[in-house]
Formats: sequence, C-alpha cells, structure tokens
Amino acid sequence: MSNGPVLIELEDQPAPEVAQAAPVPDLLTPSPNGQAMQVAARLGAGKPSRLTRWFWSLIGLFLSAAVSMAAWDFATGLVARMPVLGWVVTAIGAAALAVAVLIVLRELAGLARLRRVDGLKARADAAAQAHDMAQSRDIVDQLLRFYRGREDLAWGRDSLQKQRAEVLDADALMVLAERELMGPLDKAAQLEVEAAARQVAAVTALVPLALADVVAALTSNIRMIRRIAEIYGGRAGTLGSWRLFRAVMTHLVATGAVAAGDDLIGTIAGGGALAKLSRRFGEGIVNGALTARVGVAAMEVCRPLPFGEGRRPSVAGLVKRALTGLFSKES
Repeated sequence: MSNGPVLIELEDQPAPEVAQAAPVPDLLTPSPNGQAMQVAARLGAGKPSRLTRWFWSLIGLFLSAAVSMAAWDFATGLVARMPVLGWVVTAIGAAALAVAVLIVLRELAGLARLRRVDGLKARADAAAQAHDMAQSRDIVDQLLRFYRGREDLAWGRDSLQKQRAEVLDADALMVLAERELMGPLDKAAQLEVEAAARQVAAVTALVPLALADVVAALTSNIRMIRRIAEIYGGRAGTLGSWRLFRAVMTHLVATGAVAAGDDLIGTIAGGGALAKLSRRFGEGIVNGALTARVGVAAMEVCRPLPFGEGRRPSVAGLVKRALTGLFSKES
C-alpha cells in the first residue's frame, strides 16, 4: 500500500477565488485602546486609603512645623546679629505668609463657588422634574443673580428678562433660560473640549517619549475641566480643579465611559486608515476621543442647568471638529 499523496478532484464545486478570501488578522499589532487616557482616568478616579491619607497628612504637618521653626530661628538669629537685615528678612517672610493666606482664602472661595453651582443645579433639576412654575421662576432669578456680573452674557440676560413675562409654562421657561444663558457658555466650553482633544491626540501621535502621553492627558484634562468650570462660573482653584477632575473621572470609570472601541476611530475622517498605518496615530485618535468624552462629562458637572432635550453636545461631533483637520488625509 502506497503512502504517497492523494489527489481528490472536485469537479462539481467551483474553485475558490483568492480575492474573496478573508484578510489575515494582525495578531502582532494590538488595536489602539487609549492607554494614556486609561491611566489618567485610573489616577484621577483612584482614592487613597485612610492609612495613606493619614500618613501624608502627618508628613505634611511635620514638614510644615520643621520649616516654620527653621525660618523662625533664622530670622531671630539674623535680627540678633544684624538687626536691619534681620528685620528686612522678617518682613519678607511675613509678606510671604500673607500671600499664602490669600491663596488659601482664594481656594476656599473657589470651593464655595463650586458648591453654589452644585446647589443651583440640584434645585434646577428638581424644578424640571416637578414642572412647577414658581420653582422655575425662582431658578431663573437665581441664574440672573449668579451671572449678573458677566459682560459676555449681558445680551442673554436682557433677552431673558424681556421674554420671561410672556412665558406661562414651567418647561418653556427653563428652555428659554437654557437657550439665552447657557447657549453662549456651551459654545465656549465646546471649543475648550476640542482644543484639549486636539492637543492630547497630537502629543500622543507625534511625541514618542515614554509617559509623555500620560502627562499630556493629565495636564490637558485638568486644565480643560478648570476652564470649563470658569466658563460656567465655577472659578475653580487648584484644589477645586482636582476635585472636579476626580468627580468627572470617577463618574466615567463607574459608567464604563472611559473605554476605547473601534467606533472612536471610525468617527474621524481618515482616522481609520491612519490607525492601520501607525499605531501611534490610532492611539492619538482614541485618546483625543476619550478626552472629548471627559469634556462632555465636565460640562454636565459644571453646568448650573441640566442639559435639556437635544442640548447635550455629541461626542462624535466634537471629535470630528477637533481631529478631522489634524488627522485627515488632506493634512
């Protein structure tokens, strides 16, 4: 019996066409997943343990006491040796302490402003749910007082004041307030989101340094959230910006919104082709799209009025406007 090859002729079946064969999957190059934004989200949403917080608090108190005592000994010793120079150094130290107190007061004022925005948003949401005209009018009055010093909203305030008396429906009054007051602020916030998404995408795609994309994602997102808070009247300081960043990232991580998918690349013209040619470009597109998601969530957190029907900006639209010119085939 022969052990050679056996040829089986299949005369009844057509020969397969090579052009119709499925493409071979690329198992060596993983698909872009927005690694920089994933790391930034985990850093922002992560909450240290109680023991860790106690440790760093005690270290901070110890260092503060040590620096204060060293500065006091230095100033008093200098006064004893050279009185004129010692008092000059003491005056400089007192001025620095006064500036530090002003910085702390500004941070506290910023946190209070953010809490005021949160309270106003909660009352506006309750009024929208209750469909009560008295509550809606009260919310409009609070919004007008909140934005009375904003020159960029002068036209919107005047228009709202002129039209509010003619509106007899609670929902229509809320829609009017959102259109006249929130409309210009929404446009300014969307420009900030597009700029941050463009910056994160460009750094990820063009800077091959390790951790550069993570640093760019963290700094750009914190700055974007701070600017969005300022646009809506939050005036967040350093502590307030970090508080907002943690709140936004915790919400996104909990809802699974900080997750990359092929739909993020497909929303940008030319992005899919570039992602296939270069994984760095694909990572840039995904990181930019995830930054846009963070920006929309920040708008929801910082906005004193909840988004009405059809008013919430589209993440896909923001990504297209921010990244199409940056990664398009024509660029």
